[in-house]
Amino acid sequence: MRLPKVTRFLATVATAALAALGTVTVDAAPASAAVRNVCYNTSQAGPFASYAVQAASIWNNRTNNINMAQCGSNLMIYYTYGGGSYAQRTSLGNGRVVIDYYQAQQYSPLRIMTHEIGHILGLPDNYNGNCAILMSGGSAGASCTNPYPSTAEAARVDQLFGFAAARSATTPQVFTGSWPAPATAGAQR
Repeated sequence: MRLPKVTRFLATVATAALAALGTVTVDAAPASAAVRNVCYNTSQAGPFASYAVQAASIWNNRTNNINMAQCGSNLMIYYTYGGGSYAQRTSLGNGRVVIDYYQAQQYSPLRIMTHEIGHILGLPDNYNGNCAILMSGGSAGASCTNPYPSTAEAARVDQLFGFAAARSATTPQVFTGSWPAPATAGAQR
């Protein structure tokens, strides 16, 4: 809402007076830094719907510029049997996540879900094998169950959602291969 000219003038005079007295004023955050809703839909997530809700809560608690809620279909969550888990980002905060049922039997399903949503929020894979880095995906091994983004990963999401220029800079992308293929019954070892 725009302030009337008189109110804006009085606010400017008050700020100048406070500055002359040595008082520090804080500017309001620009509109581009406002919290952005990322609406997700779990109607096709089957047994992974509760993991999507938990992952959304994790992202909400670790970031400042997004609010993930079940309010629409910007982000669709699906599951499949085989083929690997992946994310397909159409634009920042929009796309789909597919969780492989078999893969989720070998790796933490919450870590997989939070990782794949990280792609929708603008993060790339980081195959460094470090369990503390969420975007390291399956390279951290099946024993890694950490579903939390690192401080740097959360800060990057805040940065991407805090600046309008960064929003338009992200391109559609498909992220596959973050998790090793699940072992099949009878496979040679």
